[in-house]
Amino acid sequence: MKSILKNSLFAFSATALLFSCAPQKTEEVAEEVEAAKTPTLTLLWETADSLMTNESVLFDEATGTIYVSNIEGQDPLGKDGKGSIGIISQDGKILNASWVSGLNAPKGMAISNGKLYVTDIDEFVEIDIANAKISNKWKVEGAQFLNDVAAYNGTVYFTDMNTGKVHAYSKGAITTVSEGHTSINGIAVGTDGTIYGLDESGLKKWNADGTTTLINSKVTGGDGLIILGDGNYVASRWVGEIWFANDSTETMMLDTKAAESNTADIGYNAAEKIVYVPTFFKNKVAAYKLDY
Repeated sequence: MKSILKNSLFAFSATALLFSCAPQKTEEVAEEVEAAKTPTLTLLWETADSLMTNESVLFDEATGTIYVSNIEGQDPLGKDGKGSIGIISQDGKILNASWVSGLNAPKGMAISNGKLYVTDIDEFVEIDIANAKISNKWKVEGAQFLNDVAAYNGTVYFTDMNTGKVHAYSKGAITTVSEGHTSINGIAVGTDGTIYGLDESGLKKWNADGTTTLINSKVTGGDGLIILGDGNYVASRWVGEIWFANDSTETMMLDTKAAESNTADIGYNAAEKIVYVPTFFKNKVAAYKLDY
């Protein structure tokens, strides 16, 4: 009996010694897992700085074309006829800096039924992609600062930052679908048709009855909005910030304020997880790989 007890005590002591000598990795592993979950943006390339005052980037999933709206001036409300839409390649080469010209201060863009739709201060502009020509323009009643654009199932939605309204274009007619959203800018539509927006209150979504639900109140005053799925989003702020956000957390992935490089209406290549960033006064587009 004494021999058995002695052996048991020895085994217990050896086990205790083993655990005491083994490195304690629990906290380190937890930190590594947490770090792995932190969303990041890694610079891939930048275009030459000849896309003058570029405000928005749109990636066309159907063709791989990347469109860039260029204000071509210092005034985002200037009606000088200098604005244009350019095209860049997926490796950052400027293919045509002025693919379509004759605009004033073009901003957000979206594609629907073979047409590229662009906001231009107080006008909603339709461009025939195949012919690279402006095919229609609509003066939007009461509009002051038309901004971001998103399309879904034949309807094109766009915001007016100054009036706090969301408009919709469908079959040749423009209507106002929502009001009362102070400084609303970025807009996006989910695969189920749900509308999401960025305004002074933060990131919100529209409910079926027309009311809105606030998803994230920290990321306020956003410019560009990307829906990643699974309740996750990417939002840019013009001042030089790009955020990863959901209903419980937010992480600043990019801060270019010190370099005085803006982050305006971002575009997204979902298949390759690439975020395209228009830098406004820096006159170039930067592409970043998104890891999350």
